[in-house]
Amino acid sequence: MIKTAKQRINNDIEINKDILILAIESSCDETAAAVVRNGRSVLSNIISSQIDLHTIYGGVVPEIASRKHIEKINQVIEQALKEADVALKDIDAIAVTYGPGLVGALLVGVAEAKAISFATGIPLIGVHHIEGHICANYIEHDDLEPPFMSLVVSGGHTHLVNVVDYGVYEILGRTRDDAAGEAFDKVARAIGLGYPGGPKIDKVSKEGDPEAIDFPRAKVRDGEYDFSFSGLKSAVLNYLNSEKMAGREISVPDVAASFQKAVTDVLVEHSMNAVREYGAEKFAIAGGVASNSALRKAMETACEQEGIKFYRPSPVFCTDNAAMIGVAGYYEYLKGNFAGLDLNAIPNLKLGDR
Repeated sequence: MIKTAKQRINNDIEINKDILILAIESSCDETAAAVVRNGRSVLSNIISSQIDLHTIYGGVVPEIASRKHIEKINQVIEQALKEADVALKDIDAIAVTYGPGLVGALLVGVAEAKAISFATGIPLIGVHHIEGHICANYIEHDDLEPPFMSLVVSGGHTHLVNVVDYGVYEILGRTRDDAAGEAFDKVARAIGLGYPGGPKIDKVSKEGDPEAIDFPRAKVRDGEYDFSFSGLKSAVLNYLNSEKMAGREISVPDVAASFQKAVTDVLVEHSMNAVREYGAEKFAIAGGVASNSALRKAMETACEQEGIKFYRPSPVFCTDNAAMIGVAGYYEYLKGNFAGLDLNAIPNLKLGDR
């Protein structure tokens, strides 16, 4: 673990002091700001969630999300600075998510970060959202350093990543269609649980039998580590329709538990295959779905069987937050990877692009 930033920045300046990063995250429906010290210590982590607002629509409405970000962003930044007991003059860099995500939502955070940077002269750093999720594991695990294998599972992304070094990633697999979290939301809606689907399926599954229904586990023929969940989602919908047509009672807990196990089995199998092939000694999960209790337990068991260390963030650092962006921003700061005021939101930004 790097305790302080003793590093040559821009080839000339040697830094040997605590580095404070003000981080901003607004890629979807959470308006968040945080202050992170030396990439590992979170001094504040403020999140303004819009879940209640979007629940009535059954999912995130991009235009509403963007407007709410505009309303909240100054407040969360002020609160983050206050809770960390620092002022802008103490901040060494501003890190902001610039992709991927909803373009309108991203633009709010990027515009805010650029405005502060322009007004104060504080350096600006653009951070990839998925990189932020991976870096969330550094917050609570002082011993975790690259290289390691990581699975990122969220509402919009499912990535299996070989973390070669800080900021250096090799993508081994990704979803070909629905992300895992997206499948959770769609299935939850189909069985009447509503939005957000992940936490609700996780909760009701505890009352069901995961072996009750044999849903398919898809494999992608030309991508050993790629994922596909659209067929599983369709299988659940077909099961529900066939049961209704036959007049049979549907057990929501059994459907939820069986679906959840089908997703978990695929995620674990792909991950452990990659661990064995690449000889990984550490494995970390990240993203919103990483807070799913069944997935966490299954991954922990699998890692124990493989004899490797397992890492996972606390649930608050699994969902979208600014602390993880501050951590990722710190390691970009050490490399001198600063952005100009022409930084723009890139909704389909690929991991590794800069």
